[in-house]
Amino acid sequence: MKETNKNFIYNLLYQVFVFVIPLVTTPYVSRILGVENIGIYSYTYSLAYYFMLAIMLGINNYGAREIAKLQSDKEKRSYKFWSVYGLQLINSLMMITLFSLFVCFTNYQYKNILIFQLIYLFSTMFDINWFYFGMEKFKITISRNIIIKLLSLILIFIFVKDSNDLIVYTIILSGSTLISQLTLWLYLKKDIIFVKVNLKDILTNLKPCLVLFIPVIAYSIYRVMDKTMIGYFADVRQLGNFESAEKIINIPISIITALGTVMIPHMSKVDDEQISENICDTYKLCFFMIYPIIIGLLLVSKNFCNIFFGKEYDLTPTIINLLLSTVFFSCITNITRNNFLIPKSKDKIYVNSTICGAIVNFVLNYIFIRKYGAYGACVGTIAAEFSVMMYQVYKTKNYINYFDNLKATMPFLFSSIVIGIIIYLIGLINLNNNVKIVIQVLVSILVYLMLNIKYIKNEIFGKKNNSKECISD
Repeated sequence: MKETNKNFIYNLLYQVFVFVIPLVTTPYVSRILGVENIGIYSYTYSLAYYFMLAIMLGINNYGAREIAKLQSDKEKRSYKFWSVYGLQLINSLMMITLFSLFVCFTNYQYKNILIFQLIYLFSTMFDINWFYFGMEKFKITISRNIIIKLLSLILIFIFVKDSNDLIVYTIILSGSTLISQLTLWLYLKKDIIFVKVNLKDILTNLKPCLVLFIPVIAYSIYRVMDKTMIGYFADVRQLGNFESAEKIINIPISIITALGTVMIPHMSKVDDEQISENICDTYKLCFFMIYPIIIGLLLVSKNFCNIFFGKEYDLTPTIINLLLSTVFFSCITNITRNNFLIPKSKDKIYVNSTICGAIVNFVLNYIFIRKYGAYGACVGTIAAEFSVMMYQVYKTKNYINYFDNLKATMPFLFSSIVIGIIIYLIGLINLNNNVKIVIQVLVSILVYLMLNIKYIKNEIFGKKNNSKECISD
């Protein structure tokens, strides 16, 4: 598990850069562009995102899984890469054409912004992260992300100067994503050779990709459709608040995603006897990071949002507090999905759980967004994440000992409660809010690391203690 922990750290950096670099610009952009322009960007991106999903068609999970099985055979993995990418290329050409027709021949309110969201589709055409994830070469994705994301950060501060620069902001974000994807191709020749594949070879990947695409599109309904529905049924101001809250919620979600991405190729190779032990390790590593973030955000969200986003984003703190419960649900479902369901080809459970979540989310969004706006979307998202978790837990309870796994994370929960008390007590001190937040964060991190120093030394950076405390009989 030590090597997997190292890969987790690499991929954690990858995911953190995806979210944190835009997060660094958020205090500036939120004030310069304003809540309505942030809502417009979110709304147009959500529309482009559906076409991006259709391009990938479940390839991220399928491709990583298949490449992981062929790591030791260069010729076979080269054949698999070109056949899978051939499907991705065909999908890209079709979706780019459809999106272009949509932009050109519809009288869409924000057409000028939507045109530049097209760049995201071109970036998706060249996205081969799934290959490097399957090869467990996470370090490659980190180095190029650091450079590209830092470049986009600098460009935003230089060129986005007022509320009329929404187009410039869109070009910078979408263009940096395209450059980031293109740079991955520079490393490809070291790991594969060119293999000619025909259409039949390509289409053999269609069915398994479609199976994994169903939960991806279903998941997008309760992670992206809510934004589309807020923009349609409510207004872009509500959407701007919801989008800003999600930027914060996506920080712990990115940690969960990072760990899950690492575990798919790793778990695809292990014997069944190792599954329970590895799932236990994953639970501890995931909740070690998630518990303190949930408790910390719950206590500082109001002051943090006033400082970070500005007073215009008055709904954002409440939305963050409501959505924090989904971080816990997502943690359990992500571990189940990426450590067991996908690696062991239990695709039916994965598919059905996400369909269940999508239906719950769509129905509740339709009912509540009309009346309560962004708060109504929170109801739909929470219910959806909970239903997905419960379905997966019920269907896999004979394979995974959920009670013992969660029991093994209790020391981290107790430590997080301790730092929660410290954060609360510091909050009572009469200090400048900026200074107070900094002290709360630094002191809580220091105390939490000290309380869990044994776990950090022995299981994250040292030799794993072969404990069987989580393993089901």
